[in-house]
Parts: sequence; C-alpha cells; structure tokens
Amino acid sequence: MAETGGPTVRIPTCDVDPFDRENIRDPYRWHPKLRAAGPLVWMTKYEVWGTGNYTLAKQILNDWDAFCSSAGVGMANFHTEKPWRPPSKLLEADPPEHTPRRAVADNVMSHANLRKLRSEISQQSRLLVDRLLEKREVDGVTDIAQPYILKVFPDAVGLGADGREQLLAYGNMIFNAFGPLNDIFQESIQAAEAVTEYIMRCCTRPELSPGGLGEDAFKAADAGDITEEEALFIVRSMLGAGLDTTIAAIGNALDCFARHPAQWQKLRADPSRAGAAVEEVLRYESPFQCYFRTTTREIELAGQRIPTKQKIMISVGAANRDPDAWEDPDSFDIDRNASRHLAMGFGIHNCLGQVMARLEMQALFTEMANRIERLDVTGPAPRRLNNTLHGFETLPLTLHSA
Repeated sequence: MAETGGPTVRIPTCDVDPFDRENIRDPYRWHPKLRAAGPLVWMTKYEVWGTGNYTLAKQILNDWDAFCSSAGVGMANFHTEKPWRPPSKLLEADPPEHTPRRAVADNVMSHANLRKLRSEISQQSRLLVDRLLEKREVDGVTDIAQPYILKVFPDAVGLGADGREQLLAYGNMIFNAFGPLNDIFQESIQAAEAVTEYIMRCCTRPELSPGGLGEDAFKAADAGDITEEEALFIVRSMLGAGLDTTIAAIGNALDCFARHPAQWQKLRADPSRAGAAVEEVLRYESPFQCYFRTTTREIELAGQRIPTKQKIMISVGAANRDPDAWEDPDSFDIDRNASRHLAMGFGIHNCLGQVMARLEMQALFTEMANRIERLDVTGPAPRRLNNTLHGFETLPLTLHSA
C-alpha cells in the first residue's frame, strides 16, 4: 500500500509495466499480480488507474456517462495532451455525437446485412483449406489468418484488390497507439507513414465497389442520417475494427487447437460447435488486451474516490481470466459458455467488427474441422510486439488431412 492521489488517501498500487516487451509477449505473467493488488489499483509506471477485475471492467465499459471514450480510448488523455492524430468520430466520441454515427455503423455491420455474405465467406474458407492441405507445412499467420481476412473483409467492404497489404501496417500503428507512445509505437508509425495516403483514399466513395458495406455507409449520408465526412470515417473505422483483431484471433485459435488436441477433436466430432469454440478462444487468448476510459466526474469506484478526468486501464485479458468470474479460467475448454467475455468490448462502444469476425472465424474453423485431423506447432512461434494486440508474428504448423 502507498499514499497516492492525496495526503490522506491510501490506495493499492501496482508497479507492473504492462507495455514492457516481455509482458506484451506473455501477459499472463503479470495479470495475477494486477488482480491480487486489488479490484482497482494505481499503476505507478504510468500514473493511471487499472483493473483486471471482470465485474468492475464490465461496469466501467457499460457506463459511458461516467467513464467516457471521448477523452481517448488509449492511454493518452485528451484533456491534458494533444491527440497524435484527429480523434475517431466513432470510437472516440460519446453521445449525443456518437449516437447517429453508431446507429448507421451498426446497421451496416448488422447480422441482417451481413447474412448475404455467408455463402461467399464459406466459399473462401473452402478455397483456403484446399490450398493449405496442398502445402501441409504452413504458417498460421502469413498463410492462413492474413490472406483469409485480407481477402474476405476488404471484398465485403468494397475495396479494390491493389494495396490491401498496406492495411496491416496501418492497423499495427492504430493498436500500438492505444498504449504509451513508446519505442514500439514509434517503430510502427514510421512503417505506417507511407500508407496513410492509401488509407484515406481507399475509404472514399469513388474508390469503393458498388454493393459493398462501404457503399451502405455512404447511402446513409445520402439519406441525411450522417454527413459525407462521417461516412468516410465509418468506413475507415470498419477497416480498423475488422482486420487486425480478427487476424490475431485466428492465429490464437490455431495455436489453442494445436496445443489442446482433445479440444480440436471435440470440434471435429461436432463442427456445429464452432461458434462456442470461437467464444472460448476470444476469452482464453483475448486478441485485444486493454482499453482505457476517462472519468467525467469525481466518482467512487471499488471503495476508492477517483477524481475527474482520470484515466483507467481496463485489462480485458486479465478480466477474461479472473478466477472470481470464471471456473478454472486458465484452462481452454470449448464446452465452457464463454459468451460473456469482454474481448469484443461491452456497452455502446463494443467492437464494430465483431459480427463479421465471428462469421469469418466460424466459417473457417467449421471447414478446417471437417477436413483436418490434427494441427501441430512445428517450430518457434514468437508473439507479435504490439502494445494492445495479442497475437503471433509467425506460427509454423503442420496440417494433417482427415
């Protein structure tokens, strides 16, 4: 215990640096320390509050009025520092400005609207597994997750075929920026400078193919529901929400099934359980590890008095393995009902791309379960260095045909 936040207020503290390179590679080495320090703690390294408690994390994410996103969903506090780029008109906005934009985005990315894509997603899954079984020795990131998502989702949005690989550098920068502006972020922003022009151009109306999700956003502008500029930023937000996290989640799933062969056999015995399996992957190896919110007023939380305009780090990865919320949380078990996990966020700022991500992952793992007997990890599988994304840099696999 240490005195922080005032001469008479004693609060639990945690000296862990979540953004240390080794802690990024293996977050489960520090999550228990965060949870053990208390439901809400003062993170001394960055002078922000932090929680890995599931119940508290869910409460904060669900209360946009007390814990806003408009002051930044990363560590940067827009009250005291200038954003490194213009704030997102969707992710870093709160009601009332957020409401009409999110209504349009939710309609575009709804189950009803995406249902038309099921057949094409299943077809692309079959074609991908065809190619994988021809090779047998594959990389889970560069041969499976990246080419699959860079094909399926940009096709759905209506992007042209050229230049899509630039979305990877852009996404890497965006998710690094949710953490501190450390050397990992600086490296990513240097790599992304060259792709900024592409990102802004590919989201404009003339660049989008007719019939895609991007066109749907601009139709809402034509109807007067949002402005033309807001439509462009919604398309950009869709690309940010629908690529990197899903790529990371697919790599995590492949690793989980390779290292837990009994769970893979459960899925093979009944591929219709792919949906439940995806939810357990998202809980067990959350692709997005932390969000930040900012207090809008002085508030009492977990017995602590939190001043206004204070940052709170919500460790989603720790909350999704909180033993107070989950039985045997460090076990991977697709029989578990994991649907209440926080990997896709919660509340009005939940992940915009989550419906699409689930469709893509369920289609892929249904196809793989029907045709692949076993997956083996066949070499070193280094984790990707990103401040908030939890995925693999490479994942060498051998696939055994059924």
